[in-house]
Amino acid sequence: MTSRIEITRTFDAPRELVYAAWTEPKHFTHWWGAPLDTISMDVRPGGEWRATIVVDEQTQVPFAGVYREVVPNEKLSYSLLDLSDDAEKEAARQQRDGDTEELVTVTFADAPGGTELTFVQEGNLPEDEVPRATEGWGYFFNALDEHLKSVK
Repeated sequence: MTSRIEITRTFDAPRELVYAAWTEPKHFTHWWGAPLDTISMDVRPGGEWRATIVVDEQTQVPFAGVYREVVPNEKLSYSLLDLSDDAEKEAARQQRDGDTEELVTVTFADAPGGTELTFVQEGNLPEDEVPRATEGWGYFFNALDEHLKSVK
């Protein structure tokens, strides 16, 4: 099974700032829902990233991945792995069955009025989870837009 989510959005902010929001914990914490002390980012090919979204005291969702391609202010490509208990079981099944991981690619381009961001997530997300994941990314991008307005 191959899934794909693609979202293109223009932000009223310079490309360097939009890129920084994806690569610097001090920005990432404001829109991704992860407390600063749960975020680590080694932004280089082969470098790892981790962040834990905290919904409430009982609900925390850890994510991790490895950067595949890094072109400053132009492109990021990284793996995305949900490390929550159920997701870990699913990841183990995928690895056993030879499924590929989720891969996120984000491109940044100058556009009238700011920066055009194109987001693509590809992998083996179950078909019934794609609409929920797409909606979730929409919430993230709304929060990113608010953060960028507050710092530009």
